[in-house]
Amino acid sequence: MTGLCLRTNCLFRAVSNCDRRLVFGGQKRIHGSAVNLLRNTQNLPPRSEKSRFSPRRDSFLSVHSRSLHATSAARHGGIDRPAPGTGIKVHFKDSKGTLIKTVEGNEGDDLLDVAHEYDIDLEGACEKSLACSTCHVILTPDVYDKLPEPEDDENDMLDMAFGLTETSRLGCQVKLTKELDGMTAVLPSATRNMFVDGKKPTKH
Repeated sequence: MTGLCLRTNCLFRAVSNCDRRLVFGGQKRIHGSAVNLLRNTQNLPPRSEKSRFSPRRDSFLSVHSRSLHATSAARHGGIDRPAPGTGIKVHFKDSKGTLIKTVEGNEGDDLLDVAHEYDIDLEGACEKSLACSTCHVILTPDVYDKLPEPEDDENDMLDMAFGLTETSRLGCQVKLTKELDGMTAVLPSATRNMFVDGKKPTKH
């Protein structure tokens, strides 16, 4: 056991000093290489590119089903709604592909604020401080490719997201542009929150 702990600590120190970029389908993604390295030391299978996390009952992370229970979404004051037909359209869908609502936002608005303005159940437990993954959304490949690559802080949180895919992003980091007009954002069936219900996270 002592040997395993020492090897694990060494791996984490090594990963912190190297490039964490992996290649998914010919495109660079920054995803949890440290997670797969740790899993290898524990003789667990590595996470596949498009695999979904199966939450463990003994996990320290709290998993919430959208249909059964969800942490109250943090409200940020919403957005100034554009006049109908003049904004950037966003189609929000559930995990089964059913349309929740089609809404409009302004250029520069992020998906989290847009969702809250229209009472769509997209959580934001950390209030956009990049300390949780509760605003996780799944985008279509064409939309994903139009966005800037996620920063390390976002990828660290995405590694903890429920139902992670290669086109996953945090809604608070997706800014609307005219190029994204008509985009679709899918809400996973559950969210994984590292904070206990009712506990207000500390902003970074």
